[in-house]
Amino acid sequence: MRLPVLFALITALHAQSLDPAKLAHLPTDSWPTYNGDFSGRRFSPLSKINAANVNSLSLSWVYRVNGGGGAIKATPLVVDGVMYFTVPDKVWAIDARTGREIWNYSWQSKGGMHIGNRGVGIYGKWLYFETPDCNLVSLNLSDGKPRWHKSICDLDQLYFGSVAPVVINNHVIVGVSGDDLDVPGYLESRDPETGDLQWHFSVVPKPGEPGSETWPNAEAMAHGGGMTWVPSTYDPELNFVYFGTGNPQPVIAGKRRIGDNLFTESIVAVNLDNGKMVWHFQSSPHDTHDWDAVQTPVLIDGEVNGQKRKLIAQASRNGYFFVLDRATGQNLVSKEFVKTNWSKGVDAKGQPIPNPAKEPQIDGALVTPNQGGAANWPPPSFSPDTGLFYINASRGFSVYYIYDIDQKPEGWGGNDRGGRAESMLEAIDYKDGKIRWSHKWEGSGIRSGVLSTAGNLVFAGDPANNLVALNATTGDPLWHCNLGNAMSNGPMTYELDGTQYLVVGAGDTLYGFAMLSK
Repeated sequence: MRLPVLFALITALHAQSLDPAKLAHLPTDSWPTYNGDFSGRRFSPLSKINAANVNSLSLSWVYRVNGGGGAIKATPLVVDGVMYFTVPDKVWAIDARTGREIWNYSWQSKGGMHIGNRGVGIYGKWLYFETPDCNLVSLNLSDGKPRWHKSICDLDQLYFGSVAPVVINNHVIVGVSGDDLDVPGYLESRDPETGDLQWHFSVVPKPGEPGSETWPNAEAMAHGGGMTWVPSTYDPELNFVYFGTGNPQPVIAGKRRIGDNLFTESIVAVNLDNGKMVWHFQSSPHDTHDWDAVQTPVLIDGEVNGQKRKLIAQASRNGYFFVLDRATGQNLVSKEFVKTNWSKGVDAKGQPIPNPAKEPQIDGALVTPNQGGAANWPPPSFSPDTGLFYINASRGFSVYYIYDIDQKPEGWGGNDRGGRAESMLEAIDYKDGKIRWSHKWEGSGIRSGVLSTAGNLVFAGDPANNLVALNATTGDPLWHCNLGNAMSNGPMTYELDGTQYLVVGAGDTLYGFAMLSK
């Protein structure tokens, strides 16, 4: 090992601690939380890699995980030159300059859905991650030694953990996952010192609570769904945490739950200190198409109709792009970002109006977007330099059908994702929801996250397993590298010792690209 690298590694091991001030600024020498900062923008102010020189970007290091665990769906975090990432039940710390392993930790699982894990949260000298068997685990940042673990869900009810914790001040915000089964979703805040519960927000209300009038009865509410399986965003001035909620249950057979089914399929704002709901906006009332609204709510400080406002934007799985006032939840923009056929327009509140003809039928209903949605969990990006919101979008068709026409149908129902589909990277103007450019991919089905940078670049994955760099202003493709597998997370970037790195996961491998300073 070269002496400068060895010195940097030793320094990092001794200094490993996250300065909370890092979370209040755009990431440069670190990537300290899931989206880089609390805004969800996934925008980097770094510009050593830029539209003029990206063709010189080269592979610097590769790290392949050992012992299985599936694809790396985590966004790695970088603190003090060390990178941390997960697959279900496993955590790694590697040197962010070289990809050399520093430590790894394995959790002895008792079961649960091992579909993926989206990463870790960090607070001071401690790390946090969720396990498929419903535990929040805390490790020492320096050596991966366990501190404690606390149960955050009930494995016997078929919940599981997959969300990257988001640490905000002295709160560890955790969500839960469920495999489209009849359990209610919730969000919790845990104490970073002990793991003890600070507050609990239930997505589905109880009888007599606000929102209960949108459910037919207590039984439906008790089995209502609404999982919270994508990390939250946060406005420190308002002290509001923002998150999306999943689909109601039963997923497709909706006659058992007549009504809008609040607060599923919603963007929700809660007070960080007590978990009390401040406002909500429901993007898919009474969803019967499995279109979770968990997509990242992105904070934007901008103008609408000439007025400066605190905004929040989401490209939802149902095919609509929404912009809200993030202080009040008032809808400002509701616009399709892919062509849909399931709604009859939007109402005065900006909510799509479901078309009854596109409800699941015994003989099927052809619906677009398909069950996978126009967008899914991989994170979007917003560039304050261009004013554009970037999303890897998809348009496909599903035939939705039910098996039982009783007033209380049994069973989930079904869908067929077959038929024509297309994928594209879109740049949306947040002010009006209009698409400023769209780069159509060859092929379909891509589900990758997006990164934008001050180098006037957007990075995303395509259906042919390429990592692609495009001009953020025009959408022109500038560079690509085939990774052998589909990109399985969102790209991230950081600068150490004058070198800007770009890191992305594809399958079971992390790829570190670098642009050397001149």
